[in-house]
Amino acid sequence: MTTTPEHDERIAKMTFASVYPHYITKVEKKGRTKAELHQVIAWLTGFDDTKLQELILDKVTFKAFFEKAELNPNTHLIKGVICGYRIEDIETQLTRQVRYLDKLVDELAKGRKMEKILRGT
Repeated sequence: MTTTPEHDERIAKMTFASVYPHYITKVEKKGRTKAELHQVIAWLTGFDDTKLQELILDKVTFKAFFEKAELNPNTHLIKGVICGYRIEDIETQLTRQVRYLDKLVDELAKGRKMEKILRGT
């Protein structure tokens, strides 16, 4: 699936720090914890709590966030629809990576078991 250049640019310039509080609210509203959210983010990106906090304080863009990440080799197992896009069909790498994170946060909020969310772990 092809996203528009404007859509991809908007995602690239968005800061992780601006979205992170929404991730916390979403998962906590559904009875999950910030620690579980951090576990999911760590699985996807390789960032520990210290690095994650540093990136938030530095207000890095999603582009910089994912440039610094060491993506889990099992990210290709993340499939499904998020924000109207089928993840596995998104052609722009950065947009696909951000949607991976969105999908994992959604699964966590929906009560999916951690073993299922952390594919192949």
